[in-house]
Amino acid sequence: MNLKKILIAGVSVASLMCGAASAEISDGVVKIGLLTDMSGTYSDVAGEGAAVAAQMAIEEFGGTVAGAPIEIVTADHQNKADIAANKAREWGDTDQVDAFAELVTTSVALAVFEVAKQQNKIALVSGSASSPLTGDACIPTGLHWTYNTRALAVGTGSAVVQEGGDSWYFLTADYAFGEALERDVSAVVEAAGGTVVGSAKHPFPASDFSSFILQAQASGAKVIGLANAGADTVNAIKAANEFGVVAAGQKIAGLLVFMPNVKSIGQDVAQGLQMTVSFYWDMDDETRAWSQKFFEKTGKMPTGIQAGTYSSVLHYLKAIEATGSDDTDTVLAKMREMPVEDMFAKGGVLRTDGRMVHDMYLAEVKKPSESDGEWDLLKIVRTIPGEEAYGPLSESTCPTK
Repeated sequence: MNLKKILIAGVSVASLMCGAASAEISDGVVKIGLLTDMSGTYSDVAGEGAAVAAQMAIEEFGGTVAGAPIEIVTADHQNKADIAANKAREWGDTDQVDAFAELVTTSVALAVFEVAKQQNKIALVSGSASSPLTGDACIPTGLHWTYNTRALAVGTGSAVVQEGGDSWYFLTADYAFGEALERDVSAVVEAAGGTVVGSAKHPFPASDFSSFILQAQASGAKVIGLANAGADTVNAIKAANEFGVVAAGQKIAGLLVFMPNVKSIGQDVAQGLQMTVSFYWDMDDETRAWSQKFFEKTGKMPTGIQAGTYSSVLHYLKAIEATGSDDTDTVLAKMREMPVEDMFAKGGVLRTDGRMVHDMYLAEVKKPSESDGEWDLLKIVRTIPGEEAYGPLSESTCPTK
């Protein structure tokens, strides 16, 4: 596997700065290792765009922090836990990486958590969603930034039940993320008086959803909940459209949907689909300005995972700047002390279980006639306050909270 190294500061500048770096910066460099899906199911929603977002955070510091140059190294984990763990271990043991970032795919995040725990490195999780990352599977140095399955359940699950979708059948990706999402949404549905009539697990990733859609149709459930993401969600919705699921009276609930997914499905098919999002590019002047810069670098508007990667790296660097140190315990304490204030989150709070609590949003795909341009795809239906989305710390099952 090729390792891509991106040195933000120029070589000659970096050499000069290393000599002047604070003695509190280990080896004179702050180095971040970004592990993401560059080529698979989640490459559109994370991937190269997440690396660009991290670079944007570094560029805001002018390529240096606390007198030391900043480096970022990236690798494609291919959605495989063993590849991710091996690369993280190599980075920590031999390349002196200070923190791991992004980590889309729950199995990857869990594997890297083990490495981060052993090496006492900070793990900034943006792409993975499973709520156990700040529950039973938490580690002292693991920070879950962008969203989780509980927040998705509270937003989309509650909205669909309130609209009369009180019986559900799940199509679930057969790994930890899918299981967590089905579990969290089921709890919300049942708490609201609804029922779960069944579920079917599909391989991750999957291309042919025909048999799974037929099972869901036969269940008679009012709602088919898609406990998956990325290309799996796109393929499932396309299959449901081909089988006339919505036309026959059932509703599709995409439980984790991103703008690239909407574009792949087609706005005419996706219109009216509700989803819970952590970020939307067109929310205010600040998100629009940042997203325009991102667009100029990538030709695309950012996803929540990409915006969350920017926010987590930025906050990490702010803590290093404030303390003059990249010592893990020192930086963690400062990150928890400071509110998260950037274009992604306002007044975000980093809890002792690793959860970054911030507002989430229930969004709906616009009708084509409502859109003013290619990326004008969503409208925000309501804001979901952070504690409602994530629950109080007292509910967390993290043993180290």
